[in-house]
Amino acid sequence: MSSSLNQVQIIGNLGKDPEMRYLPSGNAVTSFSVATTESWKDKEGNKQEKVEWHNVKVFGKLAEVAGEFLKKGGQVFIQGRLETDKWTDKEGKDRYTTQIVASDMKMLGLSKNAPTHQVSPPSQALSQTEQQKAANRAVLRKM
Repeated sequence: MSSSLNQVQIIGNLGKDPEMRYLPSGNAVTSFSVATTESWKDKEGNKQEKVEWHNVKVFGKLAEVAGEFLKKGGQVFIQGRLETDKWTDKEGKDRYTTQIVASDMKMLGLSKNAPTHQVSPPSQALSQTEQQKAANRAVLRKM
């Protein structure tokens, strides 16, 4: 049986303000980078850190929300899939860029101007009722 899974989830901080543009179709697309940090202690007990940068692309209504409310340094949860684009540089060499195409986004540590709900494309998101049931189950497990 042949099957595959292309799914990524990250929580990190924006490296710079998002860049939003509109495609000829009128569909919004927003691009930004997210840093995730791994920390550990080495053999001598010194704290070490490694920062990994992730390029993220968001489309549609989710892109408009990201472009309006995400800011440099803000923390965000991203879920999506990996996609690699091939392009040719000025010298004619093939280059590749891997990015996360987000299907779900949740702003963490929200500012007072940001929406307080999770923003997801309707076709890929849980319904509000399903989200509320999941939240209720999580609260009950903590009790």
